[in-house]
Amino acid sequence: MDLNKFTFVIPSRNNLEFLKLAYESIRNLDTKHEILVLDDASEDGTSSWIEEQNDEDLITFHNPGPERIGIVGMFDKGIELARTDIIMAFHADMVACKDLDKNILKHLDKGVVVSATRVEPPLHPDGPEKIIRNYGIEADEFNFDAWYSGSESLKENKTTEGIFAPWCMFKEDFFKVGGHDKLFAPQSKEDSDLFNRFQLNGYKFIQPWDALVYHFTSRGSRFNKYSGGSAGSNSNEWIQTTTKNGRNFLRKWGHFVMHDKYMKPIIPSKYDVGFIIKNCDNDMLALLEPYCDNIYVDCDYSEYVKKEQENTLINLSTRVLPYDNEKQNSILIKIDRKEFNEQDMIIVQKLSQILDDSGKVGEFKLNNLFINIIKYEKINHRVYA
Repeated sequence: MDLNKFTFVIPSRNNLEFLKLAYESIRNLDTKHEILVLDDASEDGTSSWIEEQNDEDLITFHNPGPERIGIVGMFDKGIELARTDIIMAFHADMVACKDLDKNILKHLDKGVVVSATRVEPPLHPDGPEKIIRNYGIEADEFNFDAWYSGSESLKENKTTEGIFAPWCMFKEDFFKVGGHDKLFAPQSKEDSDLFNRFQLNGYKFIQPWDALVYHFTSRGSRFNKYSGGSAGSNSNEWIQTTTKNGRNFLRKWGHFVMHDKYMKPIIPSKYDVGFIIKNCDNDMLALLEPYCDNIYVDCDYSEYVKKEQENTLINLSTRVLPYDNEKQNSILIKIDRKEFNEQDMIIVQKLSQILDDSGKVGEFKLNNLFINIIKYEKINHRVYA
């Protein structure tokens, strides 16, 4: 087992101009690591460029298309193909600093996930988990000399407890949690789901601040020009997938993505909840269905289920049920669409915390919601891990 060498796993779709910079920065490291590029039906010459490098440690997996596989499938395929025991999930729009590998590896152990610290241009809001500096928004604006000298002055001898791409771990540990969940294919929320499962499996998160990457920021996803986006402007493709998978994340975890200031996951309690909706319509059904385990409605839901089932692997025919169906949930909440208001929606979104605070069996009313806790029992999140 060689613990000084790992595989950079890099999915890329029409991102060659940035991929070239990522490749050069990795080859500028003292150790010649394996680089595994997963070319997801690119039309920008990526495959030809890879062949031209004549690099025996540059491996490629090519999806001929025309349909893309997406980050979820590509990362898992790349990690499966990696020939080293250690892998780093890297993005094509990232550039390594000097000694990135050494400063990652000195913290790595079994059951540990080490994330590099991102340096980004001002395209996303600032945060304590990253550094905002502009070394170029487009690939042709980037200068290696400026990046190498500037990044040295940004390095700090400290660590924080957070996780974000790029992250590095033992390949074996990645597959112990089952890899990415196909529920979130092709992309969006797949990382938050994965990080939740890392945490539930007891993995330790370390973010060293002397292991830096320059991240051009989402140039392969939300800001990808081939998908209709641009620097700071979301593509329609990304808007559609993040909307779809935001709803899937709610269905699976019972809450929106949550994390602390350093991006360490926060995983609220989950309960077995059923909504009983009077005077329901399809708009109300679409609004509330992801927030519960079952929803019992007095309207025709067949068209909603048929259309929405295209956006999820979760079986909606067992989630959406007739109003008079036998109720099977530990907690039942009665809602009348005609009385439902913004305050009620806030209660629905904060339901986990409200149920945590209640702590006992019984019936009570909150605003216009009638809540009946038949059995006070939290769902063990380990079933998702």
